[in-house]
Amino acid sequence: MGILEKISEIEKEIARTQKNKATEYHLGLLKAKLAKYRAQLLEPSKSASSKGEGFDVMKSGDARVALIGFPSVGKSTFLSLMTSTTSEAASYEFTTLTCIPGVIEYKGANIQLLDLPGIIEGAAQGKGRGRQVIAVARTADVVIMMLDATKGEVQRSLLEKELESVGIRLNKHKPNIYFKPKKGGGISFNSTVTLTQCSEKLVQLILHEYKIFNAEVLFREDCSPDEFIDVIVGNRVYMPCLYVYNKIDQISMEEVDRLARKPNSVVISCGMKLNLDYLLEMLWEYLALTCIYTKKRGQRPDFTDAIILRKGASVEHVCHRIHRSLASQFKYALVWGTSTKYSPQRVGLTHTMEHEDVIQIVKK
Repeated sequence: MGILEKISEIEKEIARTQKNKATEYHLGLLKAKLAKYRAQLLEPSKSASSKGEGFDVMKSGDARVALIGFPSVGKSTFLSLMTSTTSEAASYEFTTLTCIPGVIEYKGANIQLLDLPGIIEGAAQGKGRGRQVIAVARTADVVIMMLDATKGEVQRSLLEKELESVGIRLNKHKPNIYFKPKKGGGISFNSTVTLTQCSEKLVQLILHEYKIFNAEVLFREDCSPDEFIDVIVGNRVYMPCLYVYNKIDQISMEEVDRLARKPNSVVISCGMKLNLDYLLEMLWEYLALTCIYTKKRGQRPDFTDAIILRKGASVEHVCHRIHRSLASQFKYALVWGTSTKYSPQRVGLTHTMEHEDVIQIVKK
């Protein structure tokens, strides 16, 4: 019995098992087994197969955004509109067969946009180069899920299921669970909150399924068995996702309004170039980037060349970005902008910078 058959057997078993107090341990064990088999499926085969054409693209720019969606939803058209790169678009499915990169220049930042081939159902098992597509998506900072507004909700749930099964968690945060395997001493289990979905017995059963008999577990929030399994496996990627509904010129205004009001969703039309500027604004928000300008003593700030950093970056990060030896020679910095109480304010290395601040660094 192959891994795929085992996975489908367990999925059928979970589907036909009633969910109640008596079956929660059985379901927990099945979920642990399922996660284990899926992890085996993702591992590359041991036999040395001939090397195919490379698929991943070298990371460049300040951030990376992956376009994921079914064939013929408008991913290539979107890439051609947003960037100077032209990706072939035609009225048949699977026009794009490899990963095509482009660069969006927005607010002084270079954002790398990857046009990936369309995903089909069963991509997580490797159908239609699905595994390579999803592997590239794991390296992105934000996923844009392109959906056809005329197809309803079917595409979204199918894509979420495919990404979920390979360990990509969309718009979720990492579970606040402390987990550390030990050499001996059994399993010590504690929780700082009242647990409604997990119990000590269930945690022990899941750990035994992974052949872990000595470990320290501390729940700091009420998590489900699935989230606990994610913590044990440890290779999950938590990333923000923007659901983009394309082809809104083909549906009614009421439907457009309904889709636009959903959380993390944007409605656009690539054919009529509708709402693309709002999508860029939302993308900037999801990437959480900040522009920082530098200033030399006695001169005006240089607003043409910004330093792009992640939100929450400190003065030390700015120093490292300019030159790696600058932080060790740092004396103090003068900062103008919204992060200070008055301008200019004299700050140290730990000061947190905000969007469009101006900094002047003084060395020893």
